[in-house]
Parts: sequence; C-alpha cells; structure tokens
Amino acid sequence: MSPEPQKRHKALQPLSREHHHGLLLSWKIRTGFKKNIEPKRIRIYANWFFEHHLIPHFEIEEAHIFSILEEENDLTKKALADHRRIKRLFSEENEDSKTLSRIEEELEQHIRFEERILFPEIQKVATDAQMLEIEKIHQPESFEDNLEDEFWM
Repeated sequence: MSPEPQKRHKALQPLSREHHHGLLLSWKIRTGFKKNIEPKRIRIYANWFFEHHLIPHFEIEEAHIFSILEEENDLTKKALADHRRIKRLFSEENEDSKTLSRIEEELEQHIRFEERILFPEIQKVATDAQMLEIEKIHQPESFEDNLEDEFWM
C-alpha cells in the first residue's frame, strides 16, 4: 500500500510539481535502459534536465526553503548532502549506465524524502510570513521539456 498523498501548502506546490518532473526523469532513464537505448543518448537528456530544471530547483530550495528549519537540523543536512551527491553524479564525465543508474536512484530517493519527510516538517514549522515569501519568490513556471530525442517513447 503506498503512502497517502501529502496535502501540500500552496507555497510549496510549485516545488512539488517540479519534483514530479524529476521523478519523470528517473522514469525516462529506467525506460531508456529497458529499451536498450545507448547511454550517451540518455545522458544528453539527463544533462539537459539537470541544467535547465534541477539546478534552478536546488538553488531555490537551498536559498529559501531549507532555511526555514534550523541550520543544524538533520533533515536539512540530509537534503543538502543529497543535493551535493546528485550534483557530483552529474559532473562525472562518463556516460556509462552505472552513473545513469545512480542518478536515477539517488534522484528518486531524494525526491521521495523531500515530499514525504522534509516538506511536511517545513509545513509544520513555517510561519505564514515565510510561506508568503516562498510564494513571492517561486512562481509556478510552465515546464518545457526537451523533445529532440524522445528515447523513452
């Protein structure tokens, strides 16, 4: 039985939608493997996604979301460590399936952690003013995908 969907505060909903796109990246990587797609093709898409979506997402979380919890909070420390690990994986030069598998797994685990554990904790402790500030800073954007090579289709 899967966990109940979390009721997300309006201010955090755009970030949760971005998490959905991150989960789709993991799915696309897995699908590419199942279809025996050349890892280089998958990596080109993954790198594009990282540059256009993950980096800006991480920056918003690190600058405005995680700081709602205390700096020494274990959940914040874990989230920041996850971000560093994911960034390191993307900075690896090789295009082998091992690195792609690690990206897929790490990203999915990280998103599940943020959605199921970190965001609910932030919602519990954040003030109305903090949530309003997040809403001002992070407006929902329309997601634009890179459809040049839809290897997952």
